[in-house]
Amino acid sequence: EFEGITCNEVEGAMYAFPTIHMPIKAIIEARKRDMTPDTMYCLDLLNETGVCVVPGIGFKQYPGTFHFRTTFLPPEEQMDSLLDKLRSFHTKFMDKYS
Repeated sequence: EFEGITCNEVEGAMYAFPTIHMPIKAIIEARKRDMTPDTMYCLDLLNETGVCVVPGIGFKQYPGTFHFRTTFLPPEEQMDSLLDKLRSFHTKFMDKYS
């Protein structure tokens, strides 16, 4: 569990589509960068950690909501490391924009 992210339980699929409860300061920063907030989140995640996820904007999300899509392709023994990177990035992101 990550504060500020919710996700339906994944059953029988290799994709997860978490919702990011984006702070208003992050939304404003994304507008300054001329991108959607979920795109900014995904690009910052990639640049800072090397973890690649896809912005939800490409999957017809509801207006005013922000998501990313991820797959569960890493070997099981690498999942803890991957989740640690994601958790660390997300905590810093939320602290920066809260």
